[in-house]
Amino acid sequence: MGLVEDPHALGNLVSEGVRRIAADLPDANATHRDWVELARRLGEVISRFNSLSTEIAEPIQQQLCKLQRDADERLRGWLVQHYADLPSLPAAKGPVMVHHVPRYLALRRNVVEERVALLVFDGLALDQWFQIREHLAARLPGFSAEEGGCFAWLPTLTSVSRQALFSGLKPREFSNSIETTSQEPSLWARFWQENGLRKPEIVYQKGLKRTEQLAELEDAISKPATRVAGIVVDMVDEIVHGAMLGKRGIAGQINTWCETGFVEKLFLLLTEQGYQIYLTADHGNVDAEGIGRLSQGVVSELRGERVRTYRSEPLAASVPSEIDAFRFNSSGLPPDFLPVYAGTRGAFVPKGDQIVAHGGISVEELIVPFIKINIKRPAS
Repeated sequence: MGLVEDPHALGNLVSEGVRRIAADLPDANATHRDWVELARRLGEVISRFNSLSTEIAEPIQQQLCKLQRDADERLRGWLVQHYADLPSLPAAKGPVMVHHVPRYLALRRNVVEERVALLVFDGLALDQWFQIREHLAARLPGFSAEEGGCFAWLPTLTSVSRQALFSGLKPREFSNSIETTSQEPSLWARFWQENGLRKPEIVYQKGLKRTEQLAELEDAISKPATRVAGIVVDMVDEIVHGAMLGKRGIAGQINTWCETGFVEKLFLLLTEQGYQIYLTADHGNVDAEGIGRLSQGVVSELRGERVRTYRSEPLAASVPSEIDAFRFNSSGLPPDFLPVYAGTRGAFVPKGDQIVAHGGISVEELIVPFIKINIKRPAS
């Protein structure tokens, strides 16, 4: 996406992008690749929209919201027919779902890549990836990205989807820890040990977000034995859960974070230590509006406001009929883990409250970036 300087020209570009995507939504016979491409195009447009001034954005907002609603509705219809097939699709050319990622990396290691780093930017939607990419393209000489995408697990909660991502397992295969991420380090290590590595060759670190944390990471990844590194960068998810001004406000905060230089320093550190970098996310996020609280149910994390999960059928069936919610059962979940999703762009918070959330079924929450990062170092 080239830089467009004139704000009005950028507004026209966004409006035209919305119109084109609306005319080209995938139908019932679409492939998962069609949906990833749609999500990519939509992410580009949302990223551009979030950079517009309020004056230029306002006339376009309704048009964009309608596109998001239509795309989500179309996706839901498609998932009813096709979601159950996604977990078992072949992933040799790239992961279809997040739990395919470790297997794909293991294949890459066996072929050409001796050291591999998986960066999981918790909660990073595709539009936010495009924003970070633009920053890197301007600030990091030799940077390029091979861009793809894959499907998160439903419900789009960290404890479900990020565990699947690090373990290479379907959620029903880690049912004992489905409401926590505390088992991630051991699940990541187990996957790689089953694929021929020894424990000292495997690194897992989470909670990275600031430059001063990179020295500790460097100690771990620079050890000669280390072959794979799984790294959770959680600044975006932290920003999302504190957001007061919607996704447009989040875009400003991500810019401020990028200006600290953390992301390029992280990429350079890994590149200099000989790692091939892959970047992905466990789920995205959406602007949502409160449809009323649900008192019962387990929330798998503090702010999964777009979904409630229940441990029994009677409890799941007890959701009041006046609440705009729906069921979507996935064969990959434990039988006693029953999600109830907020309808459209709703959230189970007080009526009318505007928040940014995840957990639900939308293009922006479900289809996440999967990116191979390349940094060409100048010949010395």
